Amino acid sequence: MKDSNVLKRLFLLCSLSVLPLVADELSGILSDTKQKLFDYRFDANDLQSDMLSKSWINPVTVRYGKDYTTRFKTGTVDTGNFSVYIDQPIFRSGGIYYAIKYAQALHQSNQTDITLQRRKMIGDAVTILFQLKRNRLQQQKLHVQIRNDSIDILQKKDRYRAGVIDSSFLDQAILKKSQDETSLLQLQFSAMELKQRFSLLSDKNPDTLKLPTLKLVPKKTYLHEDLELKRDIAHAREVAYQQKVTWAKYLPTLSLQAQYNNGDLNPLFPSPNLNGAYYNYGFTVSMPIDVNALSDIELSKVKKLQAQTEVIDRRHTINEEYDWIRNSLHILDKKIALAHKDEKVYANLYRVTKNLADAGEKTPLDAEVMQNSLKIRKLDQQIYRIDKQIQLLKLYIRMANVL
Repeated sequence: MKDSNVLKRLFLLCSLSVLPLVADELSGILSDTKQKLFDYRFDANDLQSDMLSKSWINPVTVRYGKDYTTRFKTGTVDTGNFSVYIDQPIFRSGGIYYAIKYAQALHQSNQTDITLQRRKMIGDAVTILFQLKRNRLQQQKLHVQIRNDSIDILQKKDRYRAGVIDSSFLDQAILKKSQDETSLLQLQFSAMELKQRFSLLSDKNPDTLKLPTLKLVPKKTYLHEDLELKRDIAHAREVAYQQKVTWAKYLPTLSLQAQYNNGDLNPLFPSPNLNGAYYNYGFTVSMPIDVNALSDIELSKVKKLQAQTEVIDRRHTINEEYDWIRNSLHILDKKIALAHKDEKVYANLYRVTKNLADAGEKTPLDAEVMQNSLKIRKLDQQIYRIDKQIQLLKLYIRMANVL
C-alpha cells in the first residue's frame, strides 16, 4: 500500500540512462498530507474491491423476538423465539465466478488510475523544479544581456556625441535595455509563482533538491509500461466481465434456503407433536423474465466493444506522443548544436577582440561584449538541456514498474 518509493522507481529508469538519482530525496517529494490522501485512496480501493468480490454472498439473518399477550384470562403469556435464516445462491450460470473476476479487474483499473494520478502529481512537482532551474538560467542570461545593453548604450552615446549616429539608434539601445530589465522582473515574478505552486504539492525546499538526468527510453519499453494504457486495458477487462455478469443474471439461478428456529411453545396449547427447536430447508430454481433483458445484454456488449476500441485508440495516442517527444528532442538537440557552434565562434571572436584590446585597437568594453555573448550561448545550451528534461519527464511520469 505504501508507495513512498514511487519516484525512486520512476526515475531509476535512468539506469537505462545514467546516474543513480538522488531518489531518497525525490521519492518523498510530495507533502505528508498529499501522500496520506493517496494512501487512503489505495486503502479504500482495496476495501471496496474486497466487498465487491464477496457481494454474491447473501447476509445471514439472525432474529430474536419475544411476544407478550393478555388474551388469556390466566394472565399475561410471553413466548420467545430465536431464528437463523439463510437464502444463498450457489449457482448463477457463471455469474458468481464472473462477479469475482469483475471485482478483481475493477480493483486493478482503479489501482492503476490512482497510481497514474499520483505519478502525475509527482511529475508536476519535479517539472516545477526543472522550470525553476530553467528560470534561474534565464535570469543569469538576462543579467549578462543587460550588461551588454549597458555597454551598447555607452558606446552609442559616444557615437551620438561624435555625430556618427542619430538619436534613433541610441533610443533603440535604451529601449532594448528597458525591455530586458522588464523581462528579468517577469522572470523573478514567475519564479515566485513556481515556488508557490510547488509549496502546494510539497513541503520540501525546492532550492535544496537535486534533479535527475533523464534519457529517452526505448519505444517498446514506453508502450509496455504506459500507465494510461494499463488502466484502459484493465478497464476493458473489467467491462468484459461485467458483460458476462449481465448476461448471467437473466439465466437460471439455484439457491439454497435454510432456517433454524428455537422458540417457546404456547403453554396454553401444549402439543406432543411440536418441537420448540427445528429446521426448515430447501432449494429454489429461479429465472427472471424481463422485457429489458435483451436491451440490457446488448448495452453491456456495446460497452465492452467501446472499451476495447478505447484501448486501440490509446495505443495509437501514446505511440504518437512518443514520436512527438522524440522529434521535439531532435529539434532541441539541433538548437544545442547551433548554440555550441556559436559558442566556438564567440570564443574565437573574444580571443581576437581581447588581443586587439590589449594592443589598444579595441576597447575593453568590446572584449567584454564578446565575452558576455559567449556566456549567453553557453547558458542557451543549458536551457535547451532543461527543455529536453521537461519533455522526457512527460514520458517518465506515465510509466510503471520500469525496473
